[in-house]
Amino acid sequence: MVSIEEKTELESDETELESDEKIPFTISQATSFHIGHHTALSTSWFLKKMRTAPLRSVYIVLIKAKINMLLPFGPMAILLHYLTGKHGWVFFFSLLGITPLAERLGFATEQLAFFTGATVGGLLNATFGNATEMIISIYALKHGMIRVVQQSLLGSILSNMLLVLGCAFFAGGIKNHTKVQEFNKAAALVNSGLLLMAVMGLTSPAVLHFTHTEVHFGKSELALSRFSGCVMLVAYASYLFFQLKSQPNLYSPIDEEREKIEEDSVEEDAALTQREAICWLAILTLWVSILSGYLVDAIEGASDSLNMPVAFISVILLPIVGNAAEHASAIMFAIKNKLDITIGVAIGSSTQIAMFVIPFCVVVGWFMGQPMDLNFQLFETATLFIAVLVVAFMLQEGTSNYFKGLMLILCYLIVAASFFVHVDPSKAMMMMMIKQPLDQSSITSSKKSTAFICRRSRHGRS
Repeated sequence: MVSIEEKTELESDETELESDEKIPFTISQATSFHIGHHTALSTSWFLKKMRTAPLRSVYIVLIKAKINMLLPFGPMAILLHYLTGKHGWVFFFSLLGITPLAERLGFATEQLAFFTGATVGGLLNATFGNATEMIISIYALKHGMIRVVQQSLLGSILSNMLLVLGCAFFAGGIKNHTKVQEFNKAAALVNSGLLLMAVMGLTSPAVLHFTHTEVHFGKSELALSRFSGCVMLVAYASYLFFQLKSQPNLYSPIDEEREKIEEDSVEEDAALTQREAICWLAILTLWVSILSGYLVDAIEGASDSLNMPVAFISVILLPIVGNAAEHASAIMFAIKNKLDITIGVAIGSSTQIAMFVIPFCVVVGWFMGQPMDLNFQLFETATLFIAVLVVAFMLQEGTSNYFKGLMLILCYLIVAASFFVHVDPSKAMMMMMIKQPLDQSSITSSKKSTAFICRRSRHGRS
């Protein structure tokens, strides 16, 4: 038998031996932890130094993204404009050059959103995402190309509602096919109501024009458009106050998605500082405005050289390029199952164009002396009305899937095909006026030939 004191001495010796055996391991762990800590500090210090360096921001904005391979097409378009004067190639290269600039504008806006918050960041994303369309519209309005302005802005609304939202729903439904994707139905319905209000503002001048019920022909339509434009601007300002100040909880995402967004915002860091993001926004906007001038100058020449209607170029091609930033970000957020942000990007951008950009162009044209009105012609207004109804029915359930996205994409294909065979009413009247004298001359020539034949036959008989 062993006494209790001997047992305690043996246990203490065993614990000392175990502790002695663990000493080398703990020393090596401590040294490795010490070295790793120093290396982590040095790398973080180096990254902080690189973050403040201008070369790093140039690399992130102009080199890192694969879409920046299209940036050289912008200077090539300017060279072709002055060296060859071939409008088709100038237009094509300008489109390719503006595409990465539009996407980079969206990226710089997202970086700035890290410092402004989610709601203001979403508003900035929609605003600078539409900067390309606004710049192109102002340049076209300055040159008196009112139909190009109307059709390009209409195409931006159709592209955001049908193509961008459809691709986002389709990609998100394929990626998350095992679960139902949900979004805030109340916010979507408010945006749908604003779009229907914009349709009403565009329909009234068109109906007044085509029913020939104006008090003063030509003047009443323009006055109504300017009054409706001011009312729409007031409505959009009230919507912003309602969204940002009055009831911001209405536009907050659902609970599960809110937690995911908070987790992602904690994990992600801004790649640019606030000052760098503002500087890049100014630089990219300036470069887009320069390229937009050459793009607008080449539209009519490109239409003749490519044998393509100006309506198709304005409604389909220009908005696809201008909405590159919205397209990429909406699909990315839908794949991550953040549909509230997707709805805010796609439908929010359409609402901003319909309720702010179009009335803003009416007011700017008023100051420029250009008769910019809200009469978008009967064909374009009817197309917009049907598209808004389709999207409103798609959003009323508050859920999405890949089949809804496919339906929206197919609707956009129908719209694109219809504008490819559509001729502007003013050009259609000119073609009819040119065709009628030709038809009359052919009738008179046929009458003369028949009279000549009758005379010859009479002389032959005699």
